[in-house]
Amino acid sequence: MTLHSKLFGAASGLVVACTAFAAQADVLFWSTQAKPVEEAQAMRDQVLAGFADVVDYQPNDGGPWITRLEAELQAGEGSIGVLGALHGDFSAMNPDDLMDLDELGVSAASDTFNSLGMLGTDSVQYVPWMQASYIMAANVEALPYLPEGADINALSYDELIAWTANVHEAQGRPLFGFPAGPNGLAHRFFQGYLYPSYTDGVVRTFASDEAVGAWEAFRELWSHTNPASTNFNILQEQLLSGDAWIVFDHTSRLAQAFNDRPEDFVAFPAPAGPTGRGFMPVLAGVAIPRTAPDMEAAQALIAYMLEPETQLATLRATNFFPVVDVEFPDDLPPSVRAAGAAVATMSASPDANPGLLPAGLGARGGDFNRVFVDAFHRIVLANQDIRTVLDDQAETLAAIMEDTGAPCWAPDAPSEGACPVE
Repeated sequence: MTLHSKLFGAASGLVVACTAFAAQADVLFWSTQAKPVEEAQAMRDQVLAGFADVVDYQPNDGGPWITRLEAELQAGEGSIGVLGALHGDFSAMNPDDLMDLDELGVSAASDTFNSLGMLGTDSVQYVPWMQASYIMAANVEALPYLPEGADINALSYDELIAWTANVHEAQGRPLFGFPAGPNGLAHRFFQGYLYPSYTDGVVRTFASDEAVGAWEAFRELWSHTNPASTNFNILQEQLLSGDAWIVFDHTSRLAQAFNDRPEDFVAFPAPAGPTGRGFMPVLAGVAIPRTAPDMEAAQALIAYMLEPETQLATLRATNFFPVVDVEFPDDLPPSVRAAGAAVATMSASPDANPGLLPAGLGARGGDFNRVFVDAFHRIVLANQDIRTVLDDQAETLAAIMEDTGAPCWAPDAPSEGACPVE
């Protein structure tokens, strides 16, 4: 064989290979989610295999994800068809780099989520795709002690406090459980639940008069809390042991209780305060970059991702919950059915007020969390004056925000530059 023949053969093989690759990747789905090998393969085999066109699902860490996207946007053309990412990833982008999706006609069941997907513009920039969150759970033995007229799926903080007080009095011991241990997620409760519910903010309102009221309410709740909560990290353990009858935690940290004894426990949304039902969604969305090579196929894929059957398949593949109304089948684990219903009710509630995950803090994220944990230790455990503590901690918080330059995130009002502590 001549050198020319070898080169021709190699080139022909390359053409065949490229043609085959193109046929296998009609839509490139470029995602920061479902990155573990098992989840990524489940996305390909269980979720995307039912789409009309072939999808090349490629999950990546945030750095490579944004690097390739920015390169394509700068070049004015690219191969990425659909983007999958968290709200924080999209909020850091220029909305002009994303296609308006108003005419697509698909949306989440939560008007709050749909509003977030507009990224502060007048049109849909990304469509909510899937969610995870924190919820409340209770032993069924606590249900008879609910305050008269209270709806467990629409509780207020006042009703939660009254409920825990009723249980405390009837059982002779405090049975609210809170993840205040060294590896617990107490800081997420303060950032995503208590502060949005009482102050309609997190950073701007940290030391506000409304924040004083929030801590007063939590101090009252703590009086009916098992004092061993300072060692509680994963509340499914206390539910199963009976050391707590009413608890707050991440859905994944309550799963074993529901799976082991599904008849003994109920899941329900977090309570509401004066400024809404604060909750912290881990919200992922799907969008189309302006450089997508096939807009029609990309739009069709997004519509497909929002179909109820696809949402359930995504739940099985990723353990992220649907954002559209679905009927959970009986073959799902009890924990998924229970938590899924609570998450859906919470996110779609008319007074939903999401406190999003902190964004833009980089290596200072732990310092940010510590501000809230230290405030808890001083106000609740050491019984220090609330106003004094908040004023002290506000200085630390302001220094973190100025050092990182992180702009505000919901529910705080947007900021130019670092989010101010007002």
